Amino acid sequence: MRDTRESRLLLVLLIAIAFALITVDIRGGEASPVDGARQAAATVFGPVENGVASAVDPVGNAIGAVRASGSRHDKIAALEKQNAELKAKLGSDDRNRSRVRQLDEMLKKSATGQYGIKAAEVIAIGAAQGFSWTVTIDAGSKDGLKRDMTVLNGDGLVGRVTTVGPDTATVLLANDPDFTVGTRMESTDELGFATGQGSRPLAVQFLNGKARVKKGDRLVTFGSSKDKPFVPGVPVGEVVRVDPSGGDLTRTVYVRPYVSFTKLDIVGIVVQAPREDPRDMVLPKKPKAPAKPKPTPTVTVTISPNGDIVDTEGNVVGNIHESPSPDPSGNATPNADNAANEQR
Repeated sequence: MRDTRESRLLLVLLIAIAFALITVDIRGGEASPVDGARQAAATVFGPVENGVASAVDPVGNAIGAVRASGSRHDKIAALEKQNAELKAKLGSDDRNRSRVRQLDEMLKKSATGQYGIKAAEVIAIGAAQGFSWTVTIDAGSKDGLKRDMTVLNGDGLVGRVTTVGPDTATVLLANDPDFTVGTRMESTDELGFATGQGSRPLAVQFLNGKARVKKGDRLVTFGSSKDKPFVPGVPVGEVVRVDPSGGDLTRTVYVRPYVSFTKLDIVGIVVQAPREDPRDMVLPKKPKAPAKPKPTPTVTVTISPNGDIVDTEGNVVGNIHESPSPDPSGNATPNADNAANEQR
């Protein structure tokens, strides 16, 4: 298209329409009028994202094979190919081990909390929903997923499902500024609301302005009505900073989430809530406090005027005037001076 007045007007018009749609979407919130269009887009592009994610490895292998085919009989090229294959295999094995570990930890969490989960893989970052912290997963309505389901992994709370297509779904991450979840503090049961702050710790506002909170205290999800969008007992994070209450009705603290939102791979969508609130059972075990060192016993000796060495119980253990005498093995035994020095 040539740079004409009409093309510039068309560009300005398209930009204005885009900003208008973003504004309507943000103000609409959960009942956004463009939600239907978003779901339609997920239906159309979800299988494409899924297919691209699953095809990356075969394509890479094919490209490597084509590059090496022209110099198959060249010794250097053959060695380079073998080296590349070994590196690829090692990387694949490491990734598989990491994925197995993540899946194992997530299954242990779900078993402890009695959550019925559907495992999924993160296949894209940042869906077409403005500038939100979101990811796309390779599971959708065909797998039983619905909107406002809790998403977790082996570390804790990941987020909640916001848009569901047949084969994929969009998850709003817990560190998104539009994300809010009810929390309960371990042991004291103080209630509050955690809000995402991007790459910074979550901001948690406790309902009790005089709540006793200290660094290291841990929080879990409080749960929602009918378990949507949040089931209870999912680990949220640890307190890293406490603001002075200043006599306010509420109190704000800052919590480092257990989940690393930039390293998501395997996640679980809670498709069945627990029958009972697991309370604090899903929280990781606290590290054991280091054992106190045992005091080293000390022995005090005194020397009497006649040279006898007397211990604290009044027993004579030697004499400083005694000379060393050979033991049965032929070695000289230490004299009283040495014995006194050793016991000191």
